Order: sequence, then structure tokens, then C-alpha cells
Amino acid sequence: MGRLQRTLSNVSEESGTDSGRVGVVGGGVEYPNQPALVGRAALRTGSDHVRAVVTEEIYEIVAGHDPNLLASKYEGERFDAVAVERAVEVAEWADAMVIGPGLADAEPGAIREAVDRFEVPTVVDAIAIEPSIEADLSRAVLTPNEAEEERIYREYDSLGEFTDETDAVITLTGGTDEIVARGDRMENDTGTSALTVAGTGDTLAGITASLLGQGMDREDAAELAAWILGKSGELATAKMGPGVLATDVIDEIPATIR
Repeated sequence: MGRLQRTLSNVSEESGTDSGRVGVVGGGVEYPNQPALVGRAALRTGSDHVRAVVTEEIYEIVAGHDPNLLASKYEGERFDAVAVERAVEVAEWADAMVIGPGLADAEPGAIREAVDRFEVPTVVDAIAIEPSIEADLSRAVLTPNEAEEERIYREYDSLGEFTDETDAVITLTGGTDEIVARGDRMENDTGTSALTVAGTGDTLAGITASLLGQGMDREDAAELAAWILGKSGELATAKMGPGVLATDVIDEIPATIR
């Protein structure tokens, strides 16, 4: 933990300086709140600006979710080739991107094209993971759960081989989060059973993107984000006991960083 502790100290000491901008592509009629959770986590981790890019059907929900969150919309009910152009515009503004949380019914080809065209570090999460397997992942951190990693195993013998061949970094979420990079695998040492609650995956994506947007390399960002999420979950559980929500965990992120 020594190296990560020093990195964490640097994040804390640099609070108040230019801390980056994050774009979030996600959400849908079935999952309208996921982009806001990602954005709130990124803001609590220190990002200066977060902009969600969502379908016009949920734009008002997301835009009204948090006055600190910026929002843009694209036409239609699903993420398609037209939406890719809007997402790329936001990626040109951002220092890091997130794609996937709640992005139900998206066109797989559109997701793959977006990941290929984003020129900033990108967190590929949830629904976006499977269609992105064939994309350029040299700037990506993937955050699959145990179910979502199955698609990777259908194409590669192991997560280590996958990271070696694609240059992706993986944060595998589960009972114990694991980070896989350059063929190596390591376990995170913080966390609590409360982190199985809905929305903590979105929280992890937001923390990771914020650290990437602040200039951290992908492996360090993945390791530190898992550590921050786990420690914030511990703090929230100590305060709230049973019934901890993802928003409770997000609210503890500044205390963890301090």
C-alpha cells in the first residue's frame, strides 16, 4: 500500500488545482440514474467538471439530478452512430471518459466506434464491455464484474493474456476487487460486504475516471480507485450500519482522500 498511499497523498495535496474534466456516456430509460452516480463520484474524487452525455429521453432526469453535474443530450432512444458524434465532441473537451453505465439497448457497433475514437483515457464499464473487446483498448480501463468477464474468457485464455495482448487494464469487481495489468494480477485490500449494493460499480467507474483525468496512469488509477471505493465503503458502513447506499459511499470519498 506504500506506493498507493503516496499517490493518494499527492491527490489530496493537489486539491484546488486544475483537476480535470470527465465525460460520461451512459444511461437509458431503464437506468436513468447511472450517469449521475458516476458523475457525483468523479466530482467527489476531485474532478473540476463532469458532463453526462445521455439520450434526450432521460436528459431532464439527469440534468436535474445534481446542480453540479453538466449534461448534454443526443436525439433518439438509444446510443447509435449519430450519438457517437456527440460523444466524441465531449471526449475532445474531456481529460477522461466513462462509457457504459446504464447504456441499455445501445448499438454494439456504436460503442465500439466510440471507444476507438476517444483519444483520452476511458473507463469501459458494464454494457459497453462486450462490444469493446475488439476496439483499441490501449487507453482503456475495463471494470467487469464476474458475469461480464465471461465474454473476455470466450476470446482469451485468461485476463492476464487479454491485458498483455490488448494493453487494457482491468479492475475485476467482486467479493475482492482485483486489478490485472500487463499480465499481472493483484488484489485490493479494502472493502466491505456493503459494496454489493446497486450503484457501487458506477461509483468505481467515476472514481477511476476522475483519477485518470487528474493525470494518473491507468494501472495506478485502477489500483487507487479500488482502494478508495473499499475504504469509503468501510467508512460509510461504520456510520450507517445496514442499509448503506451507493450515495453514502460517494459522500465518504473526500474523507478517504483526506
